[in-house]
Amino acid sequence: MPETATKTKKPVKHAVKKAAVPAMKKTAPKKKAVAPVAAVEHKLRIRVRAYEHKILDLSVKQIMDTAARFDAVVVGPVPLPTEIKRWTVNRSTFVYKDAREQFEMRIHKRLIDILNPSPKVIEALTNLNLPSGVTIDVKMV
Repeated sequence: MPETATKTKKPVKHAVKKAAVPAMKKTAPKKKAVAPVAAVEHKLRIRVRAYEHKILDLSVKQIMDTAARFDAVVVGPVPLPTEIKRWTVNRSTFVYKDAREQFEMRIHKRLIDILNPSPKVIEALTNLNLPSGVTIDVKMV
């Protein structure tokens, strides 16, 4: 045989028998360790409402700063859905039913929770001087 026409042998792969693996039991997933959270005995829930969102945001910031000054735990502000009141009015007093005007009034709302408030925090919040047009509802929950 000439040297140029030699065949190369490929290595033979032997079939390896896999050992039978017993079926594993299904176990419940391990629960992650949760950091202990201080129990909330009571909280102060503050709902702030205003017609203008800029004034509302300034008032909420003032409330948050007051609570932070006394090291209170604050959750929020949570924006609640804007309440929209709409009215349709005839432009003319008598005829011209097709000519109408539409008006709307938007009421913006925010929710703030203060967890385990101290008496100093409550006193500071009652003495806050907020701009006109901002309504505040405070509840102990």
